[in-house]
Amino acid sequence: MDQHLAAELCGVLGEGSRVLTEPAVLDRLSHDFYWYSPVLRPLLVNKNGDVAVQPVSTDEILAVLHYAGEHHVPVTVRGAGTGNYGQCVPLHGGIVLDLSLMDKLEEITPDGVAVCQPGLRLGALETEARKRGWELRMYPSTLVKASVGGFLGGGSGGIGSVAHGALRDFDNVRAFELVTMEDPPRVVRHEGSSVHEILHAWGTNGVLTRIWFALAPAVEWTQATAVFDTYPQAFRFTQSIAADPAWTKRLATVFEWPIPSFFTPIRETTREGKALALLMIASAQAEDFGAAVKAAGGEVTFSGPYEGPRTRPLLSDYTWNHTTLWAMKADPAYTYLQCGFSATECEEQFRLLRERYGQEVLFHIEFMKNGDGQVIPGAIPVVRFSTEERLNDMIAYCRAIGVSVANPHVNYLEDGGRFRPDHVQLLAKQRYDPRGLLNPGKMISFRKQAVIR
Repeated sequence: MDQHLAAELCGVLGEGSRVLTEPAVLDRLSHDFYWYSPVLRPLLVNKNGDVAVQPVSTDEILAVLHYAGEHHVPVTVRGAGTGNYGQCVPLHGGIVLDLSLMDKLEEITPDGVAVCQPGLRLGALETEARKRGWELRMYPSTLVKASVGGFLGGGSGGIGSVAHGALRDFDNVRAFELVTMEDPPRVVRHEGSSVHEILHAWGTNGVLTRIWFALAPAVEWTQATAVFDTYPQAFRFTQSIAADPAWTKRLATVFEWPIPSFFTPIRETTREGKALALLMIASAQAEDFGAAVKAAGGEVTFSGPYEGPRTRPLLSDYTWNHTTLWAMKADPAYTYLQCGFSATECEEQFRLLRERYGQEVLFHIEFMKNGDGQVIPGAIPVVRFSTEERLNDMIAYCRAIGVSVANPHVNYLEDGGRFRPDHVQLLAKQRYDPRGLLNPGKMISFRKQAVIR
């Protein structure tokens, strides 16, 4: 902790300001779920901020960033801390700017856009939106805890992406306001294509303060699980549902055995040795879905309504990167990769990976729509970790056979996925943070005063 810095910030923000210095609190607010990666774990475990600030208004953020700029103090923005890549871990100390108290839902417009502050929890937004006939277009498996701002700053897609794509697609993020680290800081509005300058930039080029987030008309959903004798059966069936526009779906996930054995709270939905498919289908199609499973040689093992984030069981708790958490609970040697398989060559890619790595790689597929409207097999395969060299070999081989990899074992944007080849995020950092004080070290292509031509 830095008591002098804390005292200075208290003076800037005034009496009753939320400037935190308790070591246990600083440790909690300086970390996320980076420990999913055995590579990042030793690198980030001892990184902490010197002080944490919990602003409640844009004016307070402006004041903090003005002070930080004058005194060359690094600032690392934190959402709910549910990320897995160390996005909110301060590499160079300084101020942790925790936005959790800026959690207001201002309005839901008649055309279904949520106007909110960045600290609003996605679960709270889903609950309120459904009361008004709307729902989230997409959300991570950390629905209950994750914040809207953290999702935009560090996420990419999730449950709902099979229908609505990723955050960067289909005008899902309509606009936002952010505070810059210029001299002096200012509030800037981004809308339309300019949102891509800031999306998934880990708070390296601005601090989100107000967000316009598109919703979808609410659907009555049924959660369902189905088992199949083999992984190819389960994969082909789930792919057929995901790709067919006749099905109204929110989630289409498939796991090869033994991944389903890790899901101990929903053990009754699994069958020993069988692959598992997990889907959210419009309740009006639930009967047809059951018939389709049977026709494909599978068995429906669970079917029940989705009634919001507090549904029990909430089957999305076993999908996306929650799958990795369940695997790690079963065996700490497991970690993960983030991959994109070919929509047409994926089964050959599966074969090549199995031939080279055997059971070191377990297939876990999340179907999602890309920006061109094609449904593709995204993947968060469960990987048995032995050495960093072996892990890097897997990544290189995936790329060699046409499987894209967003590397979750690095703590910088450029290889971690979603860094744009047109450099718009980098250009925005050069414009809005020329001194390099926002989350320094996480955008390694940034150089002070550098110019991209």
